[in-house]
Amino acid sequence: MSEPWTLHPDRALPADPTVRGIAREVYAATKDLPIVSMHGHVPVEWFTQDTSFGDPAQLFVVPDHYLTRMLVSQGETLPRLGVGSTPDEAVETDPREIWRRFCAGWKHFRGTPTRYWLEHAFVEIFGVTQRPSAETADAIYDQVAARIAEPGFRPRALLDTFGIEVIATTDPAWSSLEDHTRLAKDGFGERVLPTFRPDPLLHLDRATWRDEIALLGDAAGTDVTSYAAYLDALRTQRQKFVEAGARATDHGHLWADTTPLDDAEAVRIFDAALAGTVTADEARVFSGHMLFQMAAMSAEDGLVMQLHPGVLRDHASAPFQAFGPDKGYDIPVVTEFTHSLRPVLDAFGHHPNFRMLAFTVDEDVYSRELGPLAGVYPALKLGAPWWFLDAPEAMRRFRESATETAGFSNMSGFVDDTRAFCSIPARHDLARRIDAGYLARLVAEHRLELDEAVDTAVDLAYRSALASYPRP
Repeated sequence: MSEPWTLHPDRALPADPTVRGIAREVYAATKDLPIVSMHGHVPVEWFTQDTSFGDPAQLFVVPDHYLTRMLVSQGETLPRLGVGSTPDEAVETDPREIWRRFCAGWKHFRGTPTRYWLEHAFVEIFGVTQRPSAETADAIYDQVAARIAEPGFRPRALLDTFGIEVIATTDPAWSSLEDHTRLAKDGFGERVLPTFRPDPLLHLDRATWRDEIALLGDAAGTDVTSYAAYLDALRTQRQKFVEAGARATDHGHLWADTTPLDDAEAVRIFDAALAGTVTADEARVFSGHMLFQMAAMSAEDGLVMQLHPGVLRDHASAPFQAFGPDKGYDIPVVTEFTHSLRPVLDAFGHHPNFRMLAFTVDEDVYSRELGPLAGVYPALKLGAPWWFLDAPEAMRRFRESATETAGFSNMSGFVDDTRAFCSIPARHDLARRIDAGYLARLVAEHRLELDEAVDTAVDLAYRSALASYPRP
């Protein structure tokens, strides 16, 4: 009989015994700190409804694009993983069968951050003692399902179980915020915060743009029939978000361009969009112009501007057409920041009420562009490694390439950017271990004193995340 599956207490810490000993001390100062999850995509409805997560497949497999993309790369299909149907293949509706396919493909996650997050959740949260495989799938399913069914395994209760002090959801700009109003009445208004996400409204050539502009108008109580009314409606909604406790906006454009247009050109392009004649080039320059406008509004209302460009959404047309947006494989592209952010930073980089957090999936720009930019402009902080880069080696490279020019004080603290609720404690734990290892090396090289390393680790794990998202 094989030994029960356990996790090594020194996982992800440095292998060198001298550095590892120091890292243990640093990590010990952060491992039990509260979690500040200021950017993510956990649906607000989970907290208002506060019901069961359903079954293991719906909790772990179906909504997690990290997980499904790896299995698809090894021959699985999205319908077989429960994501949706195509004309040629019906969606799998048996959660146990979905779970079996996931467990059968467990070896494909070796060496990935998904493996780290999943094994942390299985062992630490669910008490699983067998590694996933085709043979153990049913037993693990039953164990996880029994835990999910417990009254204490509900979203609100898990805030305490996971040690989450505050969590931000991501909400469309036209949201009524009724769910957040309800949460405030239930005493969670300071703990579950909204985030203003206007992306669909800023890209004039999207097929759904006109419908979503109508939603914006309904929410703001106005007819958006002109560029001026459009800006007013956005300001109105932003203020509602501020009043509901929001700390930030969120922008996931393809490019980081923030070049403003003159008013007459902005009006002309917006009118072309209303008429249905806008071109792709016009829509692209307008989206950059609107990032500048969002920055100007942030300087007015104090919402932190989060910018994470550089991902080509829906790279594969067939999955996009079959399953909708964000299901067609998001793939990183080369991203430029020095010229692209210059208009915003030139206008607001020293503004006392403006704050921007810049994220990237193009790690080449850390030392060349983002580190130096964050290291001089008071308004700009460098966000944590995002998406493909929130893996152990990429996190280490981030610290090594960005710290020398940005310094720790110009970084956001860890941001988990997830909709997989049970991965939140695992992601924060991994970040704290990697930071402990990096800081321990600085101590071993006599570049920091141990007390400085501990203080910096607490900043990165907790204090910086709170400070990077102040109340407007």
